[in-house]
Amino acid sequence: MKRIYPFVVFFILLPFLFGCEGKGDGVLGLDEKPIKIGFMICNSRAESKARFEPIAAYLSEKLGRKFEPILVDTYEFEEFVRDKKVDFTHTNSMLAISYNENYGLKLLTLDKRGRQDHKDSGAIITLKDSGIKNFDDMRGKTMVFGPALAPFGYMAQYYLMLTNGFNPEEDLSYYAIAPGSYKHEKVIYSVLYGRYDLGSVPRIDLDLMEEEGKIDLDDFHIIAESIPMPYCTVGAMPDVDPALVQKVKEALLNLKQDETVLHEGEILKVLDRAWLHGFAEADDSEFDLIREQLKRNNMEPYKKF
Repeated sequence: MKRIYPFVVFFILLPFLFGCEGKGDGVLGLDEKPIKIGFMICNSRAESKARFEPIAAYLSEKLGRKFEPILVDTYEFEEFVRDKKVDFTHTNSMLAISYNENYGLKLLTLDKRGRQDHKDSGAIITLKDSGIKNFDDMRGKTMVFGPALAPFGYMAQYYLMLTNGFNPEEDLSYYAIAPGSYKHEKVIYSVLYGRYDLGSVPRIDLDLMEEEGKIDLDDFHIIAESIPMPYCTVGAMPDVDPALVQKVKEALLNLKQDETVLHEGEILKVLDRAWLHGFAEADDSEFDLIREQLKRNNMEPYKKF
């Protein structure tokens, strides 16, 4: 019988000794199904990939389980939730409420970004020299909205108009919804260059574009701005293991500004890459404002006619 050298035995046993040990709180389940987290595509697929994939990599490292990021178009996201193609979601707060109502999605955390922390507001804008100062002045004018499924690019502004005695279906001469990618920027530029009289845009985008030197806010007049409401939201499907849900929630809430992760050969600061300064715990009562506005606007998941 041939002699088996000790170092050969060691290398044979090495995968069994160390191959299943994770860096995080759990065991790295290489043979387990990956945990799928769906990220709503924001301005573009490439931008969303760069922003959000490091979050999935961070969760994989932190929890010792493989988190697979899936980039999903806004209008296709409900299919992924309905057919249980994802375990966790990252969407705007309006979609989160719809999935909470229709599919039992659990609301976990909110993105913290911009001057309003984990909230944002929707603004109706015009050029400062347009002569349009209030809702009465808006009658007979043209307007461009952001995405129809955007809480601060459509929902909030539509609600503002209805509750101020202005019916956009009757009182505007014409309105459109911005097409393609970077819709919020397109709305702002469309007003700036005179394509439309009025624009419907998230306040955070106005602030960001001014910070980047793309616009000067002094060129615009804000006719109305909504009350701040919850921003982008992380949710968990109802059939996901509650222990895992809690670990994901805690990992996001404890994510520090200087936390890094190795992703595609680069060491990245997770929050910086995602354009965030942290996560806040989701308080269901804060979403009541969104529920109220969706109902008043006759929008899903409360649409009646």
